[in-house]
Amino acid sequence: MITFLSEGIYCEAGNFYIDPWRPVDKALITHGHADHARWGMKHYLCHHYTEPILKSRMSADIDVQSVGYNEVIHINGVKVSFHPAGHIIGSAQVRLEYKGRIVVVSGDYKIQDDGLSTPFEPVRCHEFVSESTFGLPIYNWLPVLDLNRQLQDWVLQNQTNGKTSVLIGYSLGKAQRIMKALEGMGTLYVHYSIGKLNEAYESVGIDLPDYHTIDLREDVRYLDKGIVIVPPSLADSNVIRKIPNQATAICSGWMQVRGARRWRSADAGFAISDHADWNGLLEAIKATEAEKVYVTHGQTSIFTRYLNEIGIPAEEVKTAFGDEEEEDKTLLSNEAFPTHEQPEIN
Repeated sequence: MITFLSEGIYCEAGNFYIDPWRPVDKALITHGHADHARWGMKHYLCHHYTEPILKSRMSADIDVQSVGYNEVIHINGVKVSFHPAGHIIGSAQVRLEYKGRIVVVSGDYKIQDDGLSTPFEPVRCHEFVSESTFGLPIYNWLPVLDLNRQLQDWVLQNQTNGKTSVLIGYSLGKAQRIMKALEGMGTLYVHYSIGKLNEAYESVGIDLPDYHTIDLREDVRYLDKGIVIVPPSLADSNVIRKIPNQATAICSGWMQVRGARRWRSADAGFAISDHADWNGLLEAIKATEAEKVYVTHGQTSIFTRYLNEIGIPAEEVKTAFGDEEEEDKTLLSNEAFPTHEQPEIN
């Protein structure tokens, strides 16, 4: 039912693409991150919560239709529905059914309930397209409450020592998780790119803690002893260095690896990710009971080999953009809208 073309994942029966890499007529979008939702499609279809994100990041004038979770629509005879992926707000697995055959394209997903995203729901299918960003056994996330407690303890220590806590996390998904974890611990200041996406959250009724949107090009001396959340594009920048008495922390799944904590001379690193870890990937895939798994984005070769070894038929899929679309260790990001070709950190 699906094929992997240079433009992206294509459903021939329905004549549409899912998270296409190049401009097409009809694009079904799993979520709002820029490596899955790109500029230039004639028509977009996504979940209700993703629509304001697409309009915020691209243009209010894009042609977009949105649906709810489990709502069924028919496209050229293909039965299509969106199901929670647990990755970020509005993230969805796309279920396709045609002539009794079911395929699920999961996009990015995580099993942990972060308290903001609609929790992941497994969908039984014949074929399943899975990411493998953290498809190595070394990646095993702590429970969300434990991760939150780590952040809180670090901020408390900084406050005791008269330090301003500067947390570096992706503007869509990660920043909002950090905000919720630190609610009530002090004044929250967020970079304008985060504030812009916070508005998309609030537009669909999701409550966030009180915060102040800031322009770091202006005087930042008043941020002393506050809590500042910025995107990865500002990591190790002169702008950050101007914040008085600052201690910096990077929030990313890559912080699970000891050496990664030395990136950009940060003072701390927290392994917080919006992707499934090794056990989460396996749990999700087994729950689908899929006869065939297509593995994309990340540790494709290793994870594919392991699935085959444990009796789950799997095939590695190389995307048209290769490693650039994976969660990138260079800490680049796409905070300047709409720089949709840049990698993300999650």
